[in-house]
Amino acid sequence: MIPTSQQKFPSISESEIKKTFVTEEHPNHRYPSTTYPVQQKELPTHKNNYDPNQINQTVIDYDDPFPTLNDENLLPVPLTKVESIFNDITKKLGFQTGNCKNMLNHFLMLWDSRSSRIDSKTALISIHADFIGGTNANFRKWYFASMLEFDGLEDLILPDYDNPKEPPTAPVEPSADLKFNISDININSIDLIESEIKFQKLKELEYRWRLRMNLYSYEDYITQIAVYLLVWGEANQIRFMPECLCFLYKLSYDYYISNLCKESEPLKEYYFLSQIITPIYKFLRDQVYKINPENGKFIRREKDHNKIIGYDDVNQLFWYKGGLERIKIVGDEKTKLMSLSKETRFLNLHQVKWNKVFYKTYWETRTWAHVLTNFNRIWIIHFCMFWFYTSFNSPTLYTKNYDQTANNQPTAQATLSVVSLGGTIACILELIATIAELFFVPRQWPGAQSVFNRILFITFMLIVNITPSIYVLGMIPVDVYSKVAFVISIIQFIIAIITYFVFSIRPLGGLFSSYLFDKKKPLQYYASREFTAAFPKLTGRGRWFSYLLWISVFGAKFTESYFFLTLSLRDPIRNLSIMEMTRCVGDIWLGSFLCRQQARIVLFLMYLADLVLFFLDTYLWYIICNCFFSVGLSFNLGISILSPWKNIYVRLPKRIYTKILATKDMEVKYKPKVLVSQVWNAIIISMYREHLLPLENVERLLYHQQPSENLNKRTLKTPTFFVSEDDKKVNTDEFFPARSEASRRLSYFAQSLSTTLPETLSIAAMPTFTVLIPHYGEKILLSLKEIIREDKNSKISLLEYLKRLHPVEWECFVKDTKVLCDMGEKTEPTYTPVSALSEKDLIKRKINDVPFYCIGFKDANPEFTLRTRIWASLRSQTLYRTISGFMNYQKALKLLYRVENPELIEEFTFAIRNIDEELRKMACRKFRIVVSMQRYKSFNEEEAQAASFLLGAYPDLYISYLEEVKPETADDEVEFYSVLINGYCGMDNQGNVIPIYRIKLSGNPILGDGKSDNQNHSIIFYRGEYIQVIDANQDNYLEECLKIRAVLAEFEEYDFPVKNPYNRFEAYETKNPVAIIGAREYIFSENSGALGDVAAGKEQTFGTLFARTLAEIGGKLHYGHPDFLNAIFMTTRGGISKAQKSLHLNEDIYAGMTAICRGGRIKHCDYFQCGKGRDLGFGSILNFTTKIGAGMGEQMLSREYYYLGTQLPIDRFLSFYYAHPGFHINNMFIILSMQLFLLVVLNLGSLSNESILCMYDKNVPITDLQLPIGCYNIQPVLDWVTIFILSIFICFFISFLPLLLQELTERGVWRAWTRFFHHLISLSPLFEVFVCQIYAKALITNVTFGGAQYISTGRGFATTRNPFHVLYSRFTVTSIYSGALLFLGLLFGSITMWQPALLWFWLTMISMCLAPFIFNPHQFCWSDFFVDYGQYIRWLSRGNSKWHQNSWIGYIRSTRGKYTGYKKKEIGVESEKEATKIIKAKKRNTFFGEVFVPSIFLIFTFFGYSFVNSQNGVKDTSPTNCVLRLLIVTFSPIVVNMAVLLIVFVISCTLGTLCNMFFKKTAAVAAAIVHGISVVAHIFSWEVLWYLEGMNFSRTLIGFICCCCLQKVCMHFFIILFLTREFKFDDVNNAWWTGNWYRKSLGWTAPISPFREFFVKTIEATLFARDFVLGHCLLFIQLPLVMIPWTDTVHSVLLFWLKAGDFKSPILTKRGKKKISKTVTRYSILYFTILCIFLALFIVPVFMARFVPDFSKHLPSDIAIGLFQPFGQDNNDTGPINAPETIPRGKPVASILSEN
Repeated sequence: MIPTSQQKFPSISESEIKKTFVTEEHPNHRYPSTTYPVQQKELPTHKNNYDPNQINQTVIDYDDPFPTLNDENLLPVPLTKVESIFNDITKKLGFQTGNCKNMLNHFLMLWDSRSSRIDSKTALISIHADFIGGTNANFRKWYFASMLEFDGLEDLILPDYDNPKEPPTAPVEPSADLKFNISDININSIDLIESEIKFQKLKELEYRWRLRMNLYSYEDYITQIAVYLLVWGEANQIRFMPECLCFLYKLSYDYYISNLCKESEPLKEYYFLSQIITPIYKFLRDQVYKINPENGKFIRREKDHNKIIGYDDVNQLFWYKGGLERIKIVGDEKTKLMSLSKETRFLNLHQVKWNKVFYKTYWETRTWAHVLTNFNRIWIIHFCMFWFYTSFNSPTLYTKNYDQTANNQPTAQATLSVVSLGGTIACILELIATIAELFFVPRQWPGAQSVFNRILFITFMLIVNITPSIYVLGMIPVDVYSKVAFVISIIQFIIAIITYFVFSIRPLGGLFSSYLFDKKKPLQYYASREFTAAFPKLTGRGRWFSYLLWISVFGAKFTESYFFLTLSLRDPIRNLSIMEMTRCVGDIWLGSFLCRQQARIVLFLMYLADLVLFFLDTYLWYIICNCFFSVGLSFNLGISILSPWKNIYVRLPKRIYTKILATKDMEVKYKPKVLVSQVWNAIIISMYREHLLPLENVERLLYHQQPSENLNKRTLKTPTFFVSEDDKKVNTDEFFPARSEASRRLSYFAQSLSTTLPETLSIAAMPTFTVLIPHYGEKILLSLKEIIREDKNSKISLLEYLKRLHPVEWECFVKDTKVLCDMGEKTEPTYTPVSALSEKDLIKRKINDVPFYCIGFKDANPEFTLRTRIWASLRSQTLYRTISGFMNYQKALKLLYRVENPELIEEFTFAIRNIDEELRKMACRKFRIVVSMQRYKSFNEEEAQAASFLLGAYPDLYISYLEEVKPETADDEVEFYSVLINGYCGMDNQGNVIPIYRIKLSGNPILGDGKSDNQNHSIIFYRGEYIQVIDANQDNYLEECLKIRAVLAEFEEYDFPVKNPYNRFEAYETKNPVAIIGAREYIFSENSGALGDVAAGKEQTFGTLFARTLAEIGGKLHYGHPDFLNAIFMTTRGGISKAQKSLHLNEDIYAGMTAICRGGRIKHCDYFQCGKGRDLGFGSILNFTTKIGAGMGEQMLSREYYYLGTQLPIDRFLSFYYAHPGFHINNMFIILSMQLFLLVVLNLGSLSNESILCMYDKNVPITDLQLPIGCYNIQPVLDWVTIFILSIFICFFISFLPLLLQELTERGVWRAWTRFFHHLISLSPLFEVFVCQIYAKALITNVTFGGAQYISTGRGFATTRNPFHVLYSRFTVTSIYSGALLFLGLLFGSITMWQPALLWFWLTMISMCLAPFIFNPHQFCWSDFFVDYGQYIRWLSRGNSKWHQNSWIGYIRSTRGKYTGYKKKEIGVESEKEATKIIKAKKRNTFFGEVFVPSIFLIFTFFGYSFVNSQNGVKDTSPTNCVLRLLIVTFSPIVVNMAVLLIVFVISCTLGTLCNMFFKKTAAVAAAIVHGISVVAHIFSWEVLWYLEGMNFSRTLIGFICCCCLQKVCMHFFIILFLTREFKFDDVNNAWWTGNWYRKSLGWTAPISPFREFFVKTIEATLFARDFVLGHCLLFIQLPLVMIPWTDTVHSVLLFWLKAGDFKSPILTKRGKKKISKTVTRYSILYFTILCIFLALFIVPVFMARFVPDFSKHLPSDIAIGLFQPFGQDNNDTGPINAPETIPRGKPVASILSEN
C-alpha cells in the first residue's frame, strides 16, 4: 500500500489524527516559485567571469538528465517544488549555496535511479524509509534510542547528569498504568489519544512511529530528506559520527518547521558550517593536534587513544537521553539544551561549550588485557581442554611415592578431581575477563552493562568448582580410595564439564541472557543493541554450514591434539617428573638446590611449549577445513574448472545471452545470435586495442558477416572457437598465446558465467552507482625517463623488464605502432611476409624496426612517446591503469544499452554522433567515477600534466580535491574547500578551472592517517545507490563490467515490496539490508617474480578462497577494494571507513565491523573480479605486512572488537576470531613457540650434555629397570622434540595449502603443481617464515609502544638493489637479533642433543637472519657486494661530526627514542624531522615488553647455564662460581667503555674545541677510537669466557647467550627507568665528542646533559660492538655465494623469473668503472683482513686449547676459587660400580609381588 496525502483512518478525520497523533507540527510550507534548471542544451563552455568564489551553475552536464522525473503528472511533487524546498531550507538554516546544488543533484539522481524500476511515488517513499523512517533507517533507531519519542513530556522525569562522576541511571520510563495493548485500540474512539502519547513498550512506539510516517505528505518526505542531505553535505568530519548527525538533523528540522523559523529572517550563508559544525570539528581536531607556538603550525599531541576523545566517543554521547542532557548552554550551565523548546534548540546550539560535554565512553588502553576480555572464550576453550588432556596424562604428579618400576597409579577420585580443576580454570579466566572489562568501559556511560551480578555468579561457580578438590585432595589421603570422595569427584567432573561448555559458548556480555534484549526494559539498552549487537542472523544453508564447519574444526582438533600432542608428552612427563638430579655439585653462591630442579624446569617449559602448540593446531585445522569447505562451495557454484559442466567455451554464447543480455522486461526483437555477436566482438576488439591479441587471432575470434543464399540478407558466421561439440576439442592455443592475459581473462569470463547469476533489469531500469578512488601520491602516468632509464643499483630498465614480462603484448604494440607510423607518413600500410623478402630487404626491415622493438617509437613525436608511456603505465600500478579500467563500465553500459535498444540504430541512422551522445547520456546517468585527488592543487608539473591528460582522455571523469585559501590576516585560519571538476569544466581568464561544486569545510579534513579522510571529503560527490571503493592500483575489464547489473542485484533491492513500509496496522517485516558486496581480486602482479607471486597468492586466497566461506558463515568484513557498498546504509552509519588517527589505521575493516554490528549483511560475489596490484619487493611487502600487523594491534584495542568478541554467538565469534585477529595471534604463537623451543633446547641440551642417557627401547615395558644403572631416561624427551618441530613445520607449510587448492580448483592440477614448484625453488618458504616474524613483531610492538602509522609501501617493480646497511637497520630489531640468538641456541643444541629435526630450525634461523639479503636483487654480485660493504662501514662511522640522515648513530637514537620519548624543544634543524613521528610509550608497557619478558628468558637461560656448570655426576670435586664468572664477563667490557669514555670526555672538554678548529673530523675520530676499543673489549670478553669455561665450547656458548641477555635487560632497564627524554636535534651527540657544549641549544639542561650523555655513550659503545660483529658475521656468511661464479645470474633468475640473458651490467663511463674498481679493491682488503681476524679468534683457541696453561693455580685462592671451570672432567657415574648406593639395582619387592 502506497500512502498519499489523501489516505485516512476509516472513521477519524485526517485533521483530527494530525492533531492528536503527530506531536510535531508539519505545516504546509509555501516556497517561492523558481525555475528548475534541468534543461541545458549545450555542454559547459569556457567562462571568462570566474572568481574564486564562483562555481559552475549547472547541476547536470547534458540534456534530459532525469528521464523518469520529467512527467510532472506522474510525480508526487513537481521538480520546481523540489528545488524550492532545497533553496528555502538553505536560506532558512544558513547552508551553503554550493552544498544546496550538490545535494539537490544528489537527491534527484537518487530519485531517478529508484524511479527507473518503480514508480516515482514508491521510489520517494523508499528513499525516505532508508534515510528517515523505515525499519532499517538509522535515524529511526537513534530516535527510539535517545528516547526522543518522550521529548517534551512534562510528566517525564529525567535524571540529573550534571555531575559526571555520578553514574547516571537509565532513563525513567512512564508508569505502568499508562501501558495498553495495540489490540485494545478502538480506532473509532478519540478519547484514547492522550494516553497513546505515553506509549512505553517498543512495539507500541513503533506503531505510533508508523502512524506518524504514514501521515506525512510527499512534500514532507522531500523536506526531511533535504534537511538530512544538507546537514550531511556540510558535516565534514561529523559524517564519521552518524548519531551526532541525526541529532543535528533533528534540531535543524525542528527549527525549520516551526513558526519561529517562518517569522525570523533567513540565516546568513555559512551559518550552519561556522556555528554548528565548526565548533564540534575544532573539538575533535584539538584532541589530536595543537598549535606549535614557535611556528603557528599544528603538531600532533603526545596522547594515546585512551586520552583522546575521538569520533566514537563523541558519537556515543548521542546514543542515550542521558548523553543529550549533558549538553548545556554557555554562560548558564544549569540550562540544558534539551530543556529548551524544540524550535529554539537549533539557534542556541552555537552556545554549547563542547569540551565540557564529551567524555570517553571506551578506554582504548594499550594493554594485552583487551585480548583476555574480547577473546575470553578462545582461552577457556583451549586452556581448559589442555588441562583436561594434560592432567589426565600426568598421573605421576599426583601419585604418592610413584615408582617407575612399579608404575603405581593414583586413585580414581584423585584423577577425576585433578582433571575437574579445568572448571576452576574456566571460572578464573572468566573472572579475569570480567574484571578487565571494568578498565575499558567507563561506568558513567549509560550503555555500560553492570558486571556486579556477573562477578558474583562467576565467583559462586569458582567456589562450586574448587571446593570438591579441597575435600578430595586435601582432606582424603591421595593414595587412599574413598567411595564418598569418588562420588564427589564424579559430581565435580560433571559440574566442570557444564561450566566449561557454558563459559565457552555463552558470550561474556550475555552470560545469563543478553542484557541488550531485556524484554522488561526494551528501551534501556536499545542504542547498544541496535548500534553494537544487531548482528544479522544466519539462516538456512549459512547457519548449518557455520555449525558444521566449527564442529569439523574442533572435532578434528581435539582428536589430533590428544593422540598427537598430549600422548607424545605422556612419557616425558613421567620420566622428568620423577627424575632427581641429586648428583649435581651446584654453585658456590646458589648451592645445589637449583641444579636439582633441572628436570622439572625442563618439564615446565615443555608444558608451556605444548600449550602453545595446542593453540596453533586449532588454526591449522581451521585452514584445512575452511579450504575444503570453500572448494566444496566452488563446486556448488560452478566456479571450479573441475566441475562436471566443463564446457565453458562451447556454451559461452548461450550463457552470454541468458546471463548478461536477457532481462526481466526484455523484448526479443532480434535473434540471440545477433545480440551475442555484438557483445563478443566488443570484448575481442577491446582486447585487441589493449594489445592483448594479435590481429590474426582477432580475425579467428570474431563473428563475421557473410553473404547468404538470400541476396538481400547477410548471415553471421560463428567463430570456430564456439563450433566444437566439447571443450576438449577446442584448442585454445590456436586462438590465444599460451598463458596470455587474454586467455586468462576469457577463461575466467566463461567460467564465471557457468555460475548462477541473479536476474537483472534493463540498463534503463538498473540503479546508478559510483566508483570512488582515493588518490594521494600514487603514480598517475609513467614518464619516459622512468621507463627507459637504468638505475645504478639495477641491471634492467623498467621498459625492458615489462617487455620480458609481456612479450606478446609488446609485439602487438609494436606492430600497431608501425601501422600508425606508416599512416602518419601517408604511406600505404603493407605487410610482406618474411619468406617473400630478400635477405637485403629483411636486414633493412630489421634495422628499421630496431627503435620500435627497443623503445616503442622511431622518433620523439609526443604522440608516439605517449603511446609507449601509456603501454608501460597500463602494465604497472598506476592511476591511469585504474581509470582506464573502470571507465570500461561506461563502455559496457553503452554496449548493453545499444544491444537492448536496436531502435536507436534506426532512429539515428544518419547521425552516428547523436547515437553516441544518447548512449553517453544513459551511461552517465547510471555510472559515475570520482577520483579523490587530495593533493591536486599541490601537484608538481609532471603530476599536473598527467591529471590534465586524464581529464582530456576521459572527460566524464570527476576529480574532487582540497583547495586551501590562505587567510587574509595572521589571526585567521586557512580555509579549506571540497571542489569537484570534470573534463567539461571551463577555464577563466587566469587559467583556473571553473569547478562544478565548491563547498567550504570547517577546517582541514585530514585529521587521521589520510585515506579515510580523503574518502570522506569526497563522499558528498558520489551519486546513485551504490559505491564501489577502489584503490589507485587496480584494473577492470570490459567483460567483467558487463556483469555489473548482476552484481548490483546482489543487494536485493531490484524488487521493492508492494507493502507500504509505513503501514499503520501491520509491522513491515524487512530482512537485514545487504550492506557490502565483496568481489574477487585478480592480482595482476603475480608474474612479477618470486615475491610478487607470493604476495599475489596470499591476496588471491584471502580474497577468494577464504572470502567465499566467510561470507557464507557470516564472518566476512570489508577489506576495501573492490567491494560494493550500499551507499545510504553506509553513509548514514558513519561512512565507508573510520578515521581516528592510528587507531583506525586499517580503516576499511571498521566499515565492515560497523555494518555487521548495525545489522548489515555482507555477501561475496564469486563471478565478478577486478584486477589488483600488490607489492612486489621484499621491503614493500614487509612494509605492507608491518602496516597490517600494527593495524591489527590497534584493532585489538578498539571498541568494535569488544562488541564483537563479547556479544557474537559462538559460531559467529569463532568465524570472526580465526578470520581476523586469530591469524595474527597465531603468528605470535608461532614466534612464541620458537622462543620456548630455544629455552627447551638450552635447558634440555644442558641436561642431556651433563647426563648419561639410558638405553631406550619404547617397546620394552616401562617397569623394566633402566640401564646402565644410575642413567637418566631422557630419550623420550628428545623424541618429543622431534614431534614439536614437526608441528611447527606443519603450521608453517600449511600456509601453502590454500594457494594449492585455489590453483587446483580454478586452473587445474598442472598449474597448481608448477606454481607450487616455483615457490619452492624461489625459496619462498624462507620468506614465509620471515613474514610470520614481521607480522608478530609488528603486533607486539604496536600493543606495547603504539605508533601505528600508514607506511607507503611503494608499488614499483623491485629490480633495484637495497644497500646492506639499509636492510640491516630495517630488520635487526624485528628479526635479525632474534635470529642471531636462535643461531647460538641451535648451535648449542646441535652440539649437546643433535637430531635431524633440528634442520628445520636451522632453516628458520637462516630465514630470520638472511632473508632480507637473499631476496635482495643482485645481492651476490662481486663488485656490488664490496661497494655495499663500503657503504656499511661508512654507515657505522658517520653522523658524529655532522648529522647524517642515514647513519648508525641516528638509527640508535631513533630506536632509543621509542623508550624515552623526545623533548618538545625544537631549533628548526633537519635532524628533528624523524623525531616528530615518535610518541613515547607508557613505561609500564615498555617495562613489561622490554624488561620483564626478556628477564624471564634470561632466568630460564641461566637455569641451563648454571646446570651445565653444576658438574653433575662428577665425583670428588668442589662447586664453581658460574654466577661470578657470568657477571665478570658481562660487565667488564662495559666498565672498559666507561673508563675510555671518561678519558675521551676530559680530552674533548680540554682540547676538543682546539682540535676541531684545525681538524673537522675530530668527533668522528674520537667516536671511532671509543667504538673500536669497545669491539675489542667485547671480543676479548668472549675469549676470556671461553677460557674460564675450561675451553668447553658448549658451555661457552650458553654462557655467551646469558651474557647477551643480561646486557640487554640491564640496558633496557636503565634506559626505560632512568634516562630522560631525547632532544629532537643531534647537537648533544656532537658536543660529547668535541667538548663544544656552550654553543648548543640545551637550555637549562646543559649542566646535566654530560652526565646523561655519559651513560648513553656507554650503552652506545656496547651496541656498536654488537652491530659491528653481527653485521660482519652476516657479510661473512654470504661470502661463499659471492665467490661462486654465476651466483648472481642464478639468483636473479629465481627472483625475477626471467632469462639469464635479460640482465646486463649497467653502462658506465671509464671514470665510473675506475672509481668502482678502486672502491672494490679498498674495501675487499678491509673485508678479508677483518675476516682473517675473526677466523683466528675462533680457530686458534680450538687448536691451542690443549697447550693453554691453567692460570688458576697461580692466582690467589680467594680470587681463583670457583672462577675457573675445571678442564676435562669425567661425569660418568653410572653402572653397578660407579653408581651411587642410593640408586636402586632392581625392582622393589612390592612391585615383584604385585606382578606375581
